[in-house]
Amino acid sequence: MRHVEEVMGTAVVIDVADPLPHHELAALIDGTCAWLHEVDARFSTYKDDSEVNRLDRGELTADRCSPDLRTVLDACAALRRETDGYFDDRAAGRFDPSGYVKGWSVEVASARLAEAGSRNHCVNAGGDIRSRGCPEPGRPWRYGIRHPWEPDRLAWVLTGTDLAVATSGTYERGLHVFDPHSGEPVRALRSVTVTGPDLALADAYATAAMAMGTGGLLWLAHLAERSRYQSAVITRDRYTYLSDDLPLSEAVPERPPARASGSTRWAGRPPWAAGSATGVR
Repeated sequence: MRHVEEVMGTAVVIDVADPLPHHELAALIDGTCAWLHEVDARFSTYKDDSEVNRLDRGELTADRCSPDLRTVLDACAALRRETDGYFDDRAAGRFDPSGYVKGWSVEVASARLAEAGSRNHCVNAGGDIRSRGCPEPGRPWRYGIRHPWEPDRLAWVLTGTDLAVATSGTYERGLHVFDPHSGEPVRALRSVTVTGPDLALADAYATAAMAMGTGGLLWLAHLAERSRYQSAVITRDRYTYLSDDLPLSEAVPERPPARASGSTRWAGRPPWAAGSATGVR
């Protein structure tokens, strides 16, 4: 069963591929939608009465926040330390944990589906994706990576059975990622895609690397060496970077020739330079 829910300012696509009765599939999707709307009500920076905005205005103290918000506050603080301040929930001048919350909410949604008995599903929140199992026996999920300059084209395809895929980019929302050290919007990178086992971290790492500018390339290379998080980056000048273990499909059209550069691969200036994870099939 596939369902599209408008929530958190985007379209969330929920695919549940388990061979279950219709009413059980519907209940799984209803529970997922209810969770996502709960997150939207609590964490939205656009809803005046949200818990995030009440905390930002000083109407609520951290010790009186909900357990979910305290979890997010702790995670954001840890990520700020891990990224030398480049992941900062106050980079835009006010409290805004959105760079963590969307990925975290989808990761939790997937975990809840698994706990409820779903072994095969995919949740895609505007290109931030968490999948488990397979869409059908013997076939992994496939994730289309959108071309950042030509929205009707795919640059490459990723594949996996238990994978998170997150992208931070400037081609849809403009210059919305800020370098928290300078306070300026970042321009050097066009898009950063990060894959790994946890969407909350993948989403935050993509945002942090985008904020680092070209320095994010080396940071992502080190991340790939010490963890299971792999990445693909497109610079403003159309250079591409891919970490060695990025789960690329063998069916990728126009895969760029690569030349070795330590633990990374550089593809020079391919004519199709690519960006954000969008399609899943």
